[in-house]
Amino acid sequence: MGKEHSKLQDLNVNTDKAAYQASSLNALKQSVQDLNVHPNWFSCSMTLFRVERLPFELDAINNWMLLDPRHANWPVVYILDGDRHGQPFRRKDELSRHVYVGESLNAAARMRRHLVADEKKHLSTIRVVVEQTFNKSVCLDLESYLIRMLAGDGVYNVLNRNDGITEADYYNRENYQKTFRDIFERLRDDCVFTRTIPQIENSDLFKLSPFKALSPDQAIAVEDILNGLFKDIELDQQSTIVIQGDPGTGKTVIAIYMLKLLVDIATKTSLDDIDSDSMFSDFFTEGNREALASIRLGLVVPQQSLRKSIKRVFQKTPGLRQEMVLTPFEVAECVENFDILVVDEAHRLNQRANQPSAGQNKKFEVITQNLFGTDDLTKTQLDWIAAKSKHQIFLLDTAQSVRPADVPSELLDQLVAGAAARSRHYPLTSQMRVKAGSDYVGYIRQVLLGAQAAAVRHIFDGYDLRMFDRVSDMHDEIRRQDTLHGLSRLVAGYAWPWKTKKDKIAFDIEIDNAQLRWNNTQTDWIASQGSLEEVGSIHTVQGYDLNYAGVIIGPDLRYNAAAGRLFVARDSYFDKKGKENNPRLGKKYTDEDLLRFVRNVYAVLLTRGIRGTFVYVCDPSLRAYFRDFVPLAVEQQSPG
Repeated sequence: MGKEHSKLQDLNVNTDKAAYQASSLNALKQSVQDLNVHPNWFSCSMTLFRVERLPFELDAINNWMLLDPRHANWPVVYILDGDRHGQPFRRKDELSRHVYVGESLNAAARMRRHLVADEKKHLSTIRVVVEQTFNKSVCLDLESYLIRMLAGDGVYNVLNRNDGITEADYYNRENYQKTFRDIFERLRDDCVFTRTIPQIENSDLFKLSPFKALSPDQAIAVEDILNGLFKDIELDQQSTIVIQGDPGTGKTVIAIYMLKLLVDIATKTSLDDIDSDSMFSDFFTEGNREALASIRLGLVVPQQSLRKSIKRVFQKTPGLRQEMVLTPFEVAECVENFDILVVDEAHRLNQRANQPSAGQNKKFEVITQNLFGTDDLTKTQLDWIAAKSKHQIFLLDTAQSVRPADVPSELLDQLVAGAAARSRHYPLTSQMRVKAGSDYVGYIRQVLLGAQAAAVRHIFDGYDLRMFDRVSDMHDEIRRQDTLHGLSRLVAGYAWPWKTKKDKIAFDIEIDNAQLRWNNTQTDWIASQGSLEEVGSIHTVQGYDLNYAGVIIGPDLRYNAAAGRLFVARDSYFDKKGKENNPRLGKKYTDEDLLRFVRNVYAVLLTRGIRGTFVYVCDPSLRAYFRDFVPLAVEQQSPG
């Protein structure tokens, strides 16, 4: 925003209720005439906009409509919230924490409709964004942007239904989106937002929000799944659906999105404003609402850290509850069955194997007996999910299995093949995380296969992929990128014992002059205090994004240059559960088995970075091999 405009103030249409109600129409008209002398427009890169604020009550809306023909005949975006009159947020009144964002061609008429909607009656303030060149497409895009940012800020509970946030392109979209950031800053000045754009965009609340604009293949998958699901419900048929995708294709986003969408369809009322142009508006029918009226839903998340983050999102989202986010054990122990279970990271479900505690080992046995009448050792948590639900939606990537206790890949392959045979298999291909594009994940996996994979060096324009000869230098660069962009961390394979579990002043990882410690918490480590000076393991970062990942490939993974192949050094791999045999099932895991798990670990770590990935390799032979595929830090400077 130009300096000459920095002192402009918003148009406040008599925000004091008593003054507003007492004012005459002539006084209001005079205020408009005054605006002609001192225009209240904010200038940004290509457009002029203003934010008008007024009480959310009938008289105020009717009078406001008369101030400007555009108030009843112009595309605008508006925000309804609990009135704080520009004051910082206080958590005294739960109802004041609600917010609703909408767009309309006739804002005044839409406001009057909102006044009689039970879920919005308690709101008290309207803010309307008026811009001279806005059209329907721009308003839909801005509406989507503000919903996502409000959900990510975490102060308000967003009342909007998830009927399909649009991601359509339109003329001059790039320039309009620059305006959106200016609008955000103006609203932040008015205490609608409490955090900056980078702070919001780096938060789990934003990344895991159900208010996402889906990619084309995500949208197609959701639409097809809903069509099939409602048909199965109508015919009283069971169903198993599989969504499959590489890291960064948005599997977790779809899982959360679908739960919110199903809940919104189930709770739809006749007064709801469902935009006919929205992606999934056709599903908001009375028949579908009745079909879902008493339905029991659950989201199964095997990993502890990711599960905790998703619970926090559900707590902030009307219609969703923390109790809907479950462990496989909690699902199996529920007295009642579920109608629909969505299973995220299904490749991390367990087979019968030694669990982290004796109590869980006993639970596994008891659950299997209760569900199947006998302690059948071949039963896995996949079987638990199928036994406890009528419809299952599995989201998975077989190449992200990282422990022997995980469901065997051959069972996952059978699950995928069965879903495909019934036309219920949905592959995701669009890369939503790594800015290097969809080829990057395949490239990393190919490099990790060794020389026999015949990988060809590839440069990913705009993506910061670099190799370092010193861990300390890589750590310094991670610190620098964290200052610039936030969310930059060191991660490593489990190639060092975890000394600090017992000795807090010890160092776990010592390489040359670098002394580092493993993550000090298993949950929400990335956002925890001190994490910038620690190293995250696979179990704290799988399922999460980073802006920059500094990956330490430890001495557990090595390279035989003569044979042109990677191999695992079992004695240098310290994840006890990651190399444990399974005597109950008579399984012994060979070095080749272990190599597959270790490769998968590093493939996951090397695909966490949105903006860039830095690499340090401990084994000299493997380091030389990697130099053929990853530029040295001295060869390539950061674009950041």
